[in-house]
Amino acid sequence: MAVTSFALADYVVFALMLVVSAAVGIYYAWVDRSRRNPGNFLTGGRKLTALPVSLSLTASFMSAITVLSFPAEVYQYGANIGFYGLSYLMAMLITSEVFLPIFYKLEITSTFEYLELRFNRATRLLGTLLFIVQTILYSGIVIYVPALALNQVTGMNLWGAVISTGVVCTFYCTLGGLKAVVWTDVFQLGVMIAGFLSVIIASVILQGGVINIFSDSQHGGRINFWDFDTNPLRRHTFWTVAIGGTFLWTSIYGTNQSQVQRYISCKSIAHARLSLFINLLGLWLILLCAVFAGMCLYSIYKSCDPWTSGLLSALDQLMPYLVMDVLGDYPGLPGLFVAAAFSGSLSTVSSSINALAAVTVEDLIKPYASMSERQLAWISKGTSLLYGVLCIGMAGLASLLGPIFQAVISIFGVIGGPLLGLFTLGILCPFATSKGALSGVVLGLAVSLWVAIGAQIYPPPPEMSRPLSLTTEGCNFTMTDSFSWTSTHVPTLQNSTTTAPVPINSNRPALADWYSVSYLYFSPIGTIITISVGLIVSVLTGGRELNVESRLRLTKEDTSLYYLFKFIKDRAMRRKRKLDLKKDRKKTFGNPNPAFCDVELDLPQSSVST
Repeated sequence: MAVTSFALADYVVFALMLVVSAAVGIYYAWVDRSRRNPGNFLTGGRKLTALPVSLSLTASFMSAITVLSFPAEVYQYGANIGFYGLSYLMAMLITSEVFLPIFYKLEITSTFEYLELRFNRATRLLGTLLFIVQTILYSGIVIYVPALALNQVTGMNLWGAVISTGVVCTFYCTLGGLKAVVWTDVFQLGVMIAGFLSVIIASVILQGGVINIFSDSQHGGRINFWDFDTNPLRRHTFWTVAIGGTFLWTSIYGTNQSQVQRYISCKSIAHARLSLFINLLGLWLILLCAVFAGMCLYSIYKSCDPWTSGLLSALDQLMPYLVMDVLGDYPGLPGLFVAAAFSGSLSTVSSSINALAAVTVEDLIKPYASMSERQLAWISKGTSLLYGVLCIGMAGLASLLGPIFQAVISIFGVIGGPLLGLFTLGILCPFATSKGALSGVVLGLAVSLWVAIGAQIYPPPPEMSRPLSLTTEGCNFTMTDSFSWTSTHVPTLQNSTTTAPVPINSNRPALADWYSVSYLYFSPIGTIITISVGLIVSVLTGGRELNVESRLRLTKEDTSLYYLFKFIKDRAMRRKRKLDLKKDRKKTFGNPNPAFCDVELDLPQSSVST
């Protein structure tokens, strides 16, 4: 099925990416050999600066699924997922003003420590276990899915890619800790952007310019930004992406250990806030590259869709197929894109391994065992190794379960919604009790999982997901294996135009519409139910009499907006004092002459005759 196969130069580029990543781990293991303590291993000694942390934040959840699936999403459904840019902005503002100040001033390593301080140990353990399960599942998929897509298109050895990336990732996480993870993320983010740009530049040259690509996308209905339908059953509109995306990314940046652990490792809260907003620029850049790459896909294959024609078995294979098509004659460039895809996997899995080690040590070992700093440091390394092996094993399990694991990716987002609600209860609701928190998160998780699983069994109808039309009318299947789909030969098959196939269960229950709600609303559903139930139960269990420490809840002094408003107010007052000539007149000039009547003359009301 491959247009061309991997050349030696491609393998060299891919191997070089793995070698550099491993070298960073060796470097930080050597540099920090004399500082063996869990704080240095898990949080970098809290001495990191904004720039590397911001790039690491960007790379952590821009996985290979982003590199492969986002362009395919634009190809099939259109570019309105570009509204994620707005949800990124809202998520950074909320995280910076609500969650970051609490976690930073408490100087905690695990976000779930907060849950015990605010509620009780049972709440902390529940949050920790949910995070561990979802992260191991997600990490296995992140390793396996891109390897499968690349194997089927490029011919790259599947398990060689899975095991090599898993081993290298585990190696530098175990040796170098958070510092190695952060700096390899910086390198891998550069590789991801370079891979994207290589494909985009080649596609633009092939299609004769950016304007042609936009024109093709416009005619094909892919530039569909102006969809403001408020129907929650619609898969992607401005409202589903902006609102649902805000909840989703706030749960990731505000409460997910992988992200929180990075910005609380900064040397000051100012650096932590700055890292979030520099990271925002990185997110926008990756999103722009992904959306435009999807437009390039459509522009090139607008007349002959490789998926509908049966040449590809999944949409995730479109980007690798395009790479081998347009870059196959340039040794090393296909390898650069593959390195970009696996850089996304490495950055995500390394973040996950480091975060899993942190919550295991801080939440499951330290509270129950008395150990020295040196012992805890070695246990941190051991848990990193253990979770690396588990993630590789989960990749193997993903290969056995097949399509079922696609549902797990949605469930990963679903679990984040109730956890976001749980932390929001603690930080913003001073009368929330431990009973209310536990009741809310359990019910929120149950409902959001119920909806997500129902959506997998009863997928939404095409009129709600609205896949755009794909055609094979320009295909020529009489060509040899060296045929390039960018050619313009006369087709020999009967023309066909189709939309993406959507499996529909004819026995849809009465709740089918409830299951058809946009997948981006799974997270808001979990968050809102958790907060609502938590508040009701808290009021009924004496929450109004609860006295919570100020350090555990958000105060106005914790937010930068308070100081910004205070600064603006002070400037305005100083300016007003400068303009008020009567203010402090007695203090400045002394008492007036008692014989002089200091009264202003009001001529319009004067009774003096003229």
